[in-house]
Amino acid sequence: MCGIVAYIGPKDATPFLLEGLQRLEYRGYDSAGVAVTGKGAGLKVRKTKGRVADLAATVPARFKGSTGIGHTRWATHGEPSDANAHPHLDNAGRFAVVHNGIIENADQLRTRLTAEGAVFSSETDTEVLVHLIAAHSGEGVELEEAVRAALKLVVGTYGIAVLDAEQPDRIVVARNGSPIVLGLGEKEMFAASDVAALVRYTRQVVHLEDGELAVVRADGFRTFSEDARPTTRQPSTVDWEIDSYDTAGHAHFLIKEIHEQPSAVERTLSGRLDERFATAHLGGLNMDARELRDIRRVKIIGCGSAYYAGQMGAQLIEELARIAADAEPASEFRYRNPVIEADTLYVAVSQSGETYDTLAAVQEVKRKGGRVLGVVNTVGSAIARACDGGIYLHAGPEISVASTKAFTSTVVAFALLALHFGRINDLSPADGRRIVDGLKALPGQIRQILEQEKEIAELAAEYAECEGMMFIGRVRGYPVAREGAQKLKEISYVHAEAYPASELKHGPLALISPELPTVALVPDDELLDKNLTTLGEIRARAGRVLAIAHTAPDPKLANHTLLVPRNEPELDPLLLNIPLQLFAYHAAVALQRDVDKPRNLAKSVTVE
Repeated sequence: MCGIVAYIGPKDATPFLLEGLQRLEYRGYDSAGVAVTGKGAGLKVRKTKGRVADLAATVPARFKGSTGIGHTRWATHGEPSDANAHPHLDNAGRFAVVHNGIIENADQLRTRLTAEGAVFSSETDTEVLVHLIAAHSGEGVELEEAVRAALKLVVGTYGIAVLDAEQPDRIVVARNGSPIVLGLGEKEMFAASDVAALVRYTRQVVHLEDGELAVVRADGFRTFSEDARPTTRQPSTVDWEIDSYDTAGHAHFLIKEIHEQPSAVERTLSGRLDERFATAHLGGLNMDARELRDIRRVKIIGCGSAYYAGQMGAQLIEELARIAADAEPASEFRYRNPVIEADTLYVAVSQSGETYDTLAAVQEVKRKGGRVLGVVNTVGSAIARACDGGIYLHAGPEISVASTKAFTSTVVAFALLALHFGRINDLSPADGRRIVDGLKALPGQIRQILEQEKEIAELAAEYAECEGMMFIGRVRGYPVAREGAQKLKEISYVHAEAYPASELKHGPLALISPELPTVALVPDDELLDKNLTTLGEIRARAGRVLAIAHTAPDPKLANHTLLVPRNEPELDPLLLNIPLQLFAYHAAVALQRDVDKPRNLAKSVTVE
């Protein structure tokens, strides 16, 4: 969940390290640090609690070196502090390490190393790595061999970069469950945990696999396995532009990404709608029609917003393809010893493609012989490589911690998958054309909703001071309610709960009061009358109601209404979610929250 950057070449490493950390700060932002070295220069280290800007303010002008590593942290072991910030050094000040992930046997290793004379200066699990590397170094020992020997003793996940002041001509990086990407330059090399740090300098990248290490020098790199066997890695080209990582005049990345959704949806749909046969073209599934007809169940796994998108996807698959489908949190999936069935298709959902819980679930399914598709945004990510096929979202980089455009594009991808499944099975050409037309209309309808931003902002400011909020929806609307509650609490810190509207009278109705407003999803579908009855129950108990609807309910049933355009009933939930994104954003702004970097959270969760 942290950010790693590294540079080696003829230039001063410090400017790249600081800029790279700034671009990766969405991955962790409670402390940051850098270490540089050069021929005969020893190690220079600066680290501090706080943001990258706080670190940059402490770096002196003479802080220079041609080889360097940097880190921005999201705490797992030890509170945010100067001492717990990375890089960590050995007692002699020769080695420096930055690390993403968790060392599960850190306590046992710390006890052993302390008995051998190592003195620890932090509470982190990472510090055991640098002492292990120092313990395995000696006269004539190459840095990569010391790192490899140290990692043999480690249990857990890691993405690391290591410096040695006595071997400044190289950086050693390694990956196991936490991403590391190499960037290829002209007589210089880069490494990072995310391509966001690299795209200004190079488009040629190499993704390390789990269990793989690399020695990075200014003139190239060499990769090898944990048992020292050489491996071969071919570079790939990054498609995203550097402008994608700037706010482009917006106050925050989050509002920029909300407004990018029409174009993100267009990219997700691009080349995938087959109007001749009223279906979707999804060549990346790597499954022919005969194989798809053998599928009897779809199981979708993801975490957080990806899980809620999966719930919406399961609803789409059941409605359009008439195949049993459900979604489950990936973080729970593998721990219940799931039954993996030959006629079940598993779909893993992750914006980053690196979410550790989801990756572990994929590996469990694969280990038991199941087939897994991925729905991911990041090309070349671990989950994308681990799956048998899948759908890339092409939503573009998403920097804000709270997911918006990737969430929407994920639901669109599931609509395409459901359409594809449906037309192979029993969905009629007429219904297929109906869904194709509905998908084509989505970008324009999203733009219509975004034009209501001023009205939504005023309502959000009015409701922001509430002690909490209830979100309700029925059937198709329930996952939308869950996602709406998630957005509000994660960026505004207002307590929010989501319930099926039908469940309100079975307990949660006891909470209704003027101080606890309800956001109600009220589409014009077959359940409209039942939803209106629920609004009456809330208003009878003096509860305030904000309705998200196609047509405004009786004013007696809703204090405020936000209208959205009507699409096909199966696709309406996607549009109902857009006002909730704007509502959460403007509530957070009204409360002066750090919108892009909410407390206690990070963008890419690569630890369990």
